[in-house]
Amino acid sequence: MGVPAFFRWLSRKYPSIIVNCVEEKAKECNGVKVPVDTSKPNPNEVEFDNLYLDMNGIIHPCTHPEDKPAPKNEDEMMVAIFEYIDRIFNIVRPRRLLYMAIDGVAPRDQMNQQRSRRFRASKEGMEAAEEKQKIRQEILAKGGFLPPEEVKERFDSNCITPGTEFMDNLAKCLRYYIADRLNSDPGWKNLTVILSDASAPGEGEHKIMDYIRRQRAQPNHDPNTHHCLCGADADLIMLGLATHEPNFTIIREEFKPNKPKPCALCNQMGHEVKDCQGLPREKQGKHDQFADSLPVSEQEFIFIRLCVLREYLERELTMASLPFTFDFERSVDDWVFMCFFVGNDFLPHLPSLEIREGAIDRLVNIYKNVVHKTGGYLTESGFVNLQRVQMIMLAVGEVEDSIFKKRKDDDDNFKRRQKEKRKRLKRDQPSFIPGGQFSPQALGNRSSPQAICNPRQAAFEMRMHQNSTPAASPNTSLTPDGSPSLGGGGIKRKSEDSDSEPEPEDNIRLWETGWKQRYYKNKFDVDASDEKFRRKVVQSYVEGLCWVLRYYYQGCASWNWYYPFHYAPFASDFEGIADMPSDFEKGSKPFKPLEQLMGVFPAASGNFLPPTWRKLMTDPESSIIDFYPEDFAIDLNGKKYAWQGVALLPFVDERRLRAALEQVYPDLTPEESRRNSLGGDVLFVGKHHPLCDFIVEQYKTKNTEAVDIPPELCHGIQGKLTLNDNAVLPDQVVESPVPMLRDLTQNSAVSISFKDPQFAEDFVFKATVLPGAKKPAPVLKPGDWEKTNNDGRPWRPQLGFNRDRKPVHLDQSAFRTLGHTMPRDRGMPGLYPNAVPLGAYGSPYARPLMGSQQQIPKLLSNLRPQESWRGPTPLFQQTPQRTAGAAPLLAWNRMLPSPNQFQPAQYQGLGPMGYPQRPEDRMDRGRQV
Repeated sequence: MGVPAFFRWLSRKYPSIIVNCVEEKAKECNGVKVPVDTSKPNPNEVEFDNLYLDMNGIIHPCTHPEDKPAPKNEDEMMVAIFEYIDRIFNIVRPRRLLYMAIDGVAPRDQMNQQRSRRFRASKEGMEAAEEKQKIRQEILAKGGFLPPEEVKERFDSNCITPGTEFMDNLAKCLRYYIADRLNSDPGWKNLTVILSDASAPGEGEHKIMDYIRRQRAQPNHDPNTHHCLCGADADLIMLGLATHEPNFTIIREEFKPNKPKPCALCNQMGHEVKDCQGLPREKQGKHDQFADSLPVSEQEFIFIRLCVLREYLERELTMASLPFTFDFERSVDDWVFMCFFVGNDFLPHLPSLEIREGAIDRLVNIYKNVVHKTGGYLTESGFVNLQRVQMIMLAVGEVEDSIFKKRKDDDDNFKRRQKEKRKRLKRDQPSFIPGGQFSPQALGNRSSPQAICNPRQAAFEMRMHQNSTPAASPNTSLTPDGSPSLGGGGIKRKSEDSDSEPEPEDNIRLWETGWKQRYYKNKFDVDASDEKFRRKVVQSYVEGLCWVLRYYYQGCASWNWYYPFHYAPFASDFEGIADMPSDFEKGSKPFKPLEQLMGVFPAASGNFLPPTWRKLMTDPESSIIDFYPEDFAIDLNGKKYAWQGVALLPFVDERRLRAALEQVYPDLTPEESRRNSLGGDVLFVGKHHPLCDFIVEQYKTKNTEAVDIPPELCHGIQGKLTLNDNAVLPDQVVESPVPMLRDLTQNSAVSISFKDPQFAEDFVFKATVLPGAKKPAPVLKPGDWEKTNNDGRPWRPQLGFNRDRKPVHLDQSAFRTLGHTMPRDRGMPGLYPNAVPLGAYGSPYARPLMGSQQQIPKLLSNLRPQESWRGPTPLFQQTPQRTAGAAPLLAWNRMLPSPNQFQPAQYQGLGPMGYPQRPEDRMDRGRQV
């Protein structure tokens, strides 16, 4: 899930790390869609070697999207996943490796996080359904209008968990998809594809990092490999920095907040379920052609360049006059470690450290002040020096009290400003706003004024409405909906804060004296004077910090360890941690898939489990029934929304769980036993790949021994290959698991089981830049730190990956082409719609004035034809008019070298030779530009 608010903070502090993706779209010729040729050079002017897909970030938005209608069935979900991967592949175009990683069985600590999310999702889903049904009945009882309730099966996103039939089917579909692309797509011709499905243990992003670490330790690894990782979690940024690869880029969807969603009751836009009034839907479009359509816009993608982030950090973390040699790579590791204190996927953040309050900047400043005393860095290759960490934490603890007081002051000031804003909006609200055809329209939303229907009746209704609503005087009280009350001045005026949302009671009051005692009493139910318990909490948290850093740099140190509390200690409690042990048991094993389902699923999702296993969740006589509460408390913990709170669920006792499952293991069918087993990775290549003949030979000889990959045949990739029982083989039909897709009858791809290079359990992967790695060319300039250049103009960051790209200037013919091809049949939102300005004296055919001529402004009067009965167009519906020769205020006009040049001609609706042009021709020309 990542770290909330981390990416927003990072992108605002270091804006040049972001680059918008350039995406080549498929073209259509004679009704046939022509796919993009991904074997051609990347339009982003950069060539990537390896592409890694954190598949869970793809599966969730494709199966239950938030901004478009959901797929109707599982087959449509699979096709949506295929299309999403195609789109990412089209943007990145890797040349060596495509690695798909689906979340497998997670470590125990992450299982607790998954358990909390799944229980909460189940609870919120049931509450939302109950609230929706309640509001529906209330609206219908009042005579409101609602469309008939659709009877459809609700998709339970909890099935996206290892061990379910859905994930097993997904693995089959992806094997088919890979084989199809290796046979048909020229961009996949020489590509090595590795699929790590849900049967392989480990989280997707950490399986990817483990692969990179193990390949880096091989002698044939190319240190200048350009990696690209696709995923939406913010902790991928820290994982990318932890690899110390000089060329590492992350691609993710561009986050656009406040996307409109239709009401779940009436399917209309503009309000939520709780505000639904059951009103009939207004007509949309001339023929109501937009009635059931959602405002769908294709999601755009961005690149996050970690090489540029390293430039920023090098400037920020460089320190002079150190008592030891400065090492930038070690300081990056310390920066990653300090980010764990403000939140990660495994530990709760410290109460005094919030990203939104600049906690990371505060930690960096303390680190730079204290590092002179520590005598060295905080971490080394994923191992923590607790004595030095203690100095940092105690320095934070000294300012904890002032942090809590400042947080309270900032919160009070924000509430005061919001209160003043509500009062101001209420005071400035007009007493009457016409509705229907006379309702105000935003500028640019209409290309031409709409015809008025029955204006006399509409005017009569508006007069009656105004007369029935008495004007509000200073002594008139208001009803809850803002209308004046008819009861006169004798009614007691409502409180000024009545329109504010109720806030949860805060029993901790961190800004008042005694906050530590209240915190431990309310959160842990112990007295703050209980030093033994406080030390136990701190020790568990310190173990967690060591475990997380080891997980990021070396792999999973223990599959069984977890943090056994819902809350974190204070920074001032980190005293005497230097002597705390930070070792973990060796030889621990992950859960099996069905065992993990029993540990993370609520009883409501028990249908994904075998019947006898499911009974353990609901049977009152079950020995583990307490693991599955039907209801549980959510502690907001100082937050505003429930999703930010802490789900107070009981922790699963592994020994009790395994003891209960021993009784039902014999009830598993062979298919369920197969899904409950742990698997591995599968490697795919096409017939043009140098490794293809080597793999085919292994199947011909039926070699049962694991063989090493010849690195010279596979771009330096090393590992072990073993025969696969369900392999994709050349000249054998690959059956489609999706009925709407064809079988592969002429297959030439081949697959085989793959295993990463193995190392001893105590082997340490060095966190450093490899020898031979070339440092990327610098991107940042002084303006990125000083905010302005010497002439006072704001610095504009580099656009795209090519630092030598020259700005493009349009000539006169390009301006004319733009004038012909810009759509004019509808307006664009914003200040200037896409309406072509009229020429001199309002004539669309008038020539523009020469630069030496004086421009004569002329106001265009709203003249009407004699046969028209309408009056002047209302101001809010008028199309903006411009004077003769005035060029449209668009971005490219600022590039003209001189204002005295001849301005480009703008002809409304004319082709190059002056002939009227069809709208479709103009659109075709627009695609050619």
